[in-house]
Amino acid sequence: DLVERFVVGGARTRLSQAALETLAVIAYRQPVTRGRVGAIRGVNVDGVVRTLRARGLVEEAGSEPGGAILYRTTAEFLEYLGLDSLEDLPPLAPYLPDTAALAGIEDEMSERSH
Repeated sequence: DLVERFVVGGARTRLSQAALETLAVIAYRQPVTRGRVGAIRGVNVDGVVRTLRARGLVEEAGSEPGGAILYRTTAEFLEYLGLDSLEDLPPLAPYLPDTAALAGIEDEMSERSH
């Protein structure tokens, strides 16, 4: 059954850039709502989340008190990436801008909002 689902389910098709970005946000921020993922990415992610759910890479993980559905990655996600657990995900710190760059971004955003 597992092999059939893998082959027939379209797992041979590569993930789009949007799907990879959305999957990364969910993996690092889980459990997380679609709204939060969309805010981080700056675009609507409804269709991408549906695709990731259909591929078995994310699943519902309950809901927030306001009713928004929370999402998390699945065991199939770990298998897809060849990981044993979420702790095996690489740290994000080396890819984040330094604090001076973040301060500049905050200043620029503050100026735009005035």
